[in-house]
Amino acid sequence: MSAFFWLLIPVSLVLGTGLGLSCYLTRRHSLSALHTPAEYGLEFEEVSFETADGLVLRGWWIPATGSDRAVIILHGHGGSMDWDVHRALPLHQAGFGVLLFDFRAHGRSQGRLATFGYLERRDVQSAVAFLKSRGVRRIGLLGFSYGGMAAMLAAPDCPDIQAVVTDGGPARLRTALVGRGIELGLPRWLAVPLAWIVVAITSVRLGVNLFNYEPVRHVGKIAPRPVLFIHGDLDPYCADFDALFAAAGVPKELWRLPDAGHTRASELYPEEFLRRVLDFFERYV
Repeated sequence: MSAFFWLLIPVSLVLGTGLGLSCYLTRRHSLSALHTPAEYGLEFEEVSFETADGLVLRGWWIPATGSDRAVIILHGHGGSMDWDVHRALPLHQAGFGVLLFDFRAHGRSQGRLATFGYLERRDVQSAVAFLKSRGVRRIGLLGFSYGGMAAMLAAPDCPDIQAVVTDGGPARLRTALVGRGIELGLPRWLAVPLAWIVVAITSVRLGVNLFNYEPVRHVGKIAPRPVLFIHGDLDPYCADFDALFAAAGVPKELWRLPDAGHTRASELYPEEFLRRVLDFFERYV
């Protein structure tokens, strides 16, 4: 057999693996938990709003009487608003309305493909438009991981967002994928090129260059609106966090935890987490 044939075998294997991982990561995620704000004694409205590309997103709106301030909570990849509904109570008690919703291709919302921020940024902007239609004038974003990525990509083009908190939002999708690969036992020399291939194949599938939609490329455009970064030094998905923080404009704030993993700050230090997040939103939203 020719040398070309033997070369084709590993190339095909790598590309096939990249395609399989791309399809796995962008697949639709069904509900994996069922909760409602009523469990926390909160009165809420089941709402829906449409994205610019015609998808219906579903969520819960928890208004705060007499307030024109609200926080949008943005869930992580593969999750839903159910996972974060417990975060609404302290925000509401502090006088903020709270909007939770499922991203496209997640939970109760429509959509077949998750796009790791490229279209999710439009989901966030549609949520902002919904709040404005309800008389809200000052809006903050509280994003976790995937939600933090969407927040950092949405805010630059949405001046109605006054402040952003990102907990574990990665600087680059590639970095997050490398971290996940190493977590699963892949050697770094294999995880790095495989992550690049996955992002490249996903870009082809979506018809957009996802390398251009890395938060590290856009976070600086949020300024002069403030960003609070919450980062655990044990987070395998945010190995290049220093580059992300350096790219952000001012004002910016950082709560860095040497003993925390991915989005674990609120579990390890719940009182400190609430104090910092509420203080930040009180000052800027």
